[in-house]
Amino acid sequence: MNPQNPVRAYWRANLRLIRTLLLVWALVSYGLGILLAEPLSQFRIGTLPLGFWIAQQGSIYVFVLLIWLYAWRMDRLDREYDVHE
Repeated sequence: MNPQNPVRAYWRANLRLIRTLLLVWALVSYGLGILLAEPLSQFRIGTLPLGFWIAQQGSIYVFVLLIWLYAWRMDRLDREYDVHE
């Protein structure tokens, strides 16, 4: 924590978290779901090709996981910078 300007440090940490989570979401949704769909489709989950499954279901699961991760990490950041309820 930066003792000089804790508000600035808090928002810097918040924005870094958001940037990281958005990057993960983009890589999974766009990278795995679109760009690498063909190579991933040689593998199967049940009866579905993996590329299709990631594009239709996997990216949604990752998105929900990222929402949970954001809430958990922001709770820790709020406590660290003493801005929690």
